[in-house]
Amino acid sequence: MSDVLIDVHQHLWPEGFAAALRARADPPMLRGWTLHLAGEPPFEVDPADHEPAKRAAREADGGVAVALVSLSSPLGVEWLPSDQAAPLLDAWHRGALELPEPFRPWAAANVLEPDAEQVRDALDLGCVGLQVPADAMRTPTDLERIAVLLAECEQSGRPVLVHPGRATCPTPGLPGWWPPVVDYVAQMQAAWWSWHAAGRALLPELRICFAAGAGLAPVHHERLVARGGVFDRIDPNVFVDTSSYGPRGLDALIRVLGIDPVVLGSDRPYAEPTDPGLGEAASRAIRCANPRRLLEGGQP
Repeated sequence: MSDVLIDVHQHLWPEGFAAALRARADPPMLRGWTLHLAGEPPFEVDPADHEPAKRAAREADGGVAVALVSLSSPLGVEWLPSDQAAPLLDAWHRGALELPEPFRPWAAANVLEPDAEQVRDALDLGCVGLQVPADAMRTPTDLERIAVLLAECEQSGRPVLVHPGRATCPTPGLPGWWPPVVDYVAQMQAAWWSWHAAGRALLPELRICFAAGAGLAPVHHERLVARGGVFDRIDPNVFVDTSSYGPRGLDALIRVLGIDPVVLGSDRPYAEPTDPGLGEAASRAIRCANPRRLLEGGQP
C-alpha cells in the first residue's frame, strides 16, 4: 500500500454531467464540446479527455492506482441557485461514482446555500471527500459561512480539496491564460490565508489540501511574519498539490513546508504531472505516502 501511486487532482466528466451542461441555456453550459463560462472565453473541450476507457488506460500505463476526479469548480456550478445547481450536482455524483477504476470522485456541494446534508449524502454514496471552490474561502468570514460543509468531512474523517473557482475577469482582449494564471492563483492564495487565519480554530481535525500549491502562498510566509503575522509550525493535516508547478515552484514550497505536505495532483487533462527532480525517496513521498495520509490520516 505504501507504494500505491495516487493522483489527488484530475477531471473527467461523465456522460450524464456533460448532457446536463448541454441542457442549460446560460453559462455554465456546453454547446457541442464548446464550454461557455461567464468569466472566461469559450473553450474547446477535447472529447477524448472525457472518455473513461481511454483515460483509465492512460492511468494504467502510468502506474496510477487511484485517480481522484472532481467537478471543476471554475464552472461555477457550486454558486448556482439551488434549483439550477441540483440537477448538475446530481448528474455529477451519479455519473462519477460509476466511473471505472482507478477513478474515484470528490463530492461537490452548493456554496450559495450551504447544506450539510448534501455533503453527507455524497460521502455516504462513496465520494472520497469534498471539493470546495477557493472563491468560497476568500476571507475568514467566507470560510465560517461554508464551515458546515467542511465539518461533515471532519466528522467522517474525509479530506477536503480546495480548487480554483470561478474566474472574474471577462474583460475582452485578455489572453486565454489570464484566468488560470491571475484569477485562480489569487483565489488560492486568499483561501490559504483564510485557512491560516481561521481554519484550524473552526475545524481542528480536518485534513485539507490546496490545489496548485495554494498559489505558492506558503512562499510568502516571510512576508506574513514581516507584517506582524505568525507562522510557528507546519500543520500535518494541511497539504498542497503539485498541479501546474514544476521544479522551481515545488522546490520553493518544500523549502517552506518540508516534503510531507506535498501531494501529487496532475490536473489532467489540463496539465501533466511534474517531477521536482528531488530523487526517488522524495518522488515516492509525493506520489504515494503523502497522498495516502491526506486520504486516510496518520502521521508522516
